[in-house]
Amino acid sequence: MRLIETGLPGLALLEPKVFRDERGFFLEAYSEAAFDALGIGARFVQDNHAYSVRAGVLRGLHFQLPPYAQAKLVWVVRGRVHDVAVDLRRDSPTFGRHYCVELSAENMLRLFLPRGFAHGYLTLAPDTEFLYKVDAPYMPQADAGILWNDPELGIAWPEAEPVLSGKDRMLPRLKDFHSPFVCQPPLGGGHV
Repeated sequence: MRLIETGLPGLALLEPKVFRDERGFFLEAYSEAAFDALGIGARFVQDNHAYSVRAGVLRGLHFQLPPYAQAKLVWVVRGRVHDVAVDLRRDSPTFGRHYCVELSAENMLRLFLPRGFAHGYLTLAPDTEFLYKVDAPYMPQADAGILWNDPELGIAWPEAEPVLSGKDRMLPRLKDFHSPFVCQPPLGGGHV
């Protein structure tokens, strides 16, 4: 697995080694040993699978508050998405900055988000299936988010009027969110 720097400390784009032949392909979707070798110490406890029937569905920008914060490993197995991560760690030099990447069944890229990032994605194709691993279970009382089109974030979503849940329409702007997140481990601790 190859780690591609994103410019946001701790946020890592991962390119798996894919073995192809006339039958198709094989890859390791996740390997604890490979993650350890890359300096990613998350221990995942839950896998989630989301399906979107049409293009233009936006989910996000979501996160869980401490002490239930989650690191995530996300990827697409069918279709494609415009994937977005926003740094919410108040002691990070990239606080409030975002990273965007297209994840697809074709490119097989994965994005690792440490705790303290908001996450969202917009489907770019119908019948998109999105998978993710988290290192803490879902806790409804800790469920939170930031408004997807907050002008302060400046995210260039490829769809101006996406399909949204009622909850995602009502999320606060970054300026109205008092972040409890800090870098874990502190920056400079030798981890991705």
